[in-house]
Amino acid sequence: MAALNLSLDVDFRLWPHDIRGSRAWAAALGRAGLLTAPEVSRIQQGLDRVAELLEEGRPPGVKDEDIHSLVERLLIQEVGEVGGKLHSGRSRNDQVATDVRLWGMEAADRVSAALEGLVGALLELAGQGMDVIMPGYTHLQQGQPVRASHWALSHAWPLLRDRERIRRVRNDAGVLPLGSGAVAGCPFPVDRAWLAEELGFRTISSNSLDAVSDRDWMADFLHACALAGIHLSRLGEDLVLFSSREYGFVRLADGYSTGSSLMPQKRNPDAAELTRGKAGRLVGNAAGFLTLLKGLPTGYNRDLQEDKTPLFDSVDTLLLVAPAMAGAVATARLRPDRIHSLLDTQLLATDLADYLVRKGVPFRQSHEAVGRLVKAAEDQGCSLEDLSDDTFRSANPEFEPDVRAVFDWEASVEARSTPGGTARAAVEAQLREAREALGS
Repeated sequence: MAALNLSLDVDFRLWPHDIRGSRAWAAALGRAGLLTAPEVSRIQQGLDRVAELLEEGRPPGVKDEDIHSLVERLLIQEVGEVGGKLHSGRSRNDQVATDVRLWGMEAADRVSAALEGLVGALLELAGQGMDVIMPGYTHLQQGQPVRASHWALSHAWPLLRDRERIRRVRNDAGVLPLGSGAVAGCPFPVDRAWLAEELGFRTISSNSLDAVSDRDWMADFLHACALAGIHLSRLGEDLVLFSSREYGFVRLADGYSTGSSLMPQKRNPDAAELTRGKAGRLVGNAAGFLTLLKGLPTGYNRDLQEDKTPLFDSVDTLLLVAPAMAGAVATARLRPDRIHSLLDTQLLATDLADYLVRKGVPFRQSHEAVGRLVKAAEDQGCSLEDLSDDTFRSANPEFEPDVRAVFDWEASVEARSTPGGTARAAVEAQLREAREALGS
């Protein structure tokens, strides 16, 4: 039971927040008349000395149950019996809920900054790829030509959405539970609004019973981390594919690749692969946390001791992989010649259908006609562009010699000039919009 009961290995990292909350609680007790001014000063000075001690790391041989017990024991060692007054009107239930919310707000800021670093690297890559036209894929098959900038930006936007989710989590974490006691509130006239302002919370909790058990913001944080992990994994998957010999669209820097222990020629995209692997861990943390919450009765339950492990792990994981991916993207180089060599004129099949649409042919008929041309090219072992004029006319009489103008990569991407499209003006506008969003 003793081993099962301990949580200090997990929650030791909360010591700065426990010290901070305890200093504020001492001041609030003084304002409420429970502590004299000298007692408040003595307790706060003692907490400062405890902070200096804990700054050096967890003291060796410590057997305290949790960080709250450790801080209180060390405080009493420093200041004597007056340290035992600090817990008046306070429960570990509202104490831990306060500590972890303080930690969560700081963690949200760190995760947001890490995501911003990766988005910045993607925007730089987008700026370099404006004149590079590459295949756009659906079902991992070449679909239509797009600018490489468009591809890089397609990974930036999900990460910007992730940052906004993290920001919302920070806002939701900013509800002060301190003063809720174990379940029924505080019996002393503690100014909770003052506490909230002192500790940087935006408001106070409305219901003490809910406050000590509310972990909704944690669930949202873990969901946001999991979704960010999925977006990072998809970027990693693209980098794994595009840096392979079969694609060769991108070259990753040596610092973000590793060699094989057996094959001298290998350059493995380990940063991308490890990031892809970590996504499963992030998803697992979110799923496990929801399972932890699902059967709890009203109020605080000891099951919630398990809430911090997945939260800490998800934040640590994101703070590990996001900077690594930012470095991989920042040092990656597009390979325009290789990309161009893999452009297949079948990428322009939709442009051929659009040609007929402009001639007044219904799209479904246009689609069928171009499908026949694709089959003819495959049967003859040639590209669409090399089919004869007679073959084009046999597919649909509206095809005229000017159809050859369709076989122009730049013209294809420029034709899609609506907002969000691949025309240069549209992509440049998108890049400006992304840079503004990143700076906001």
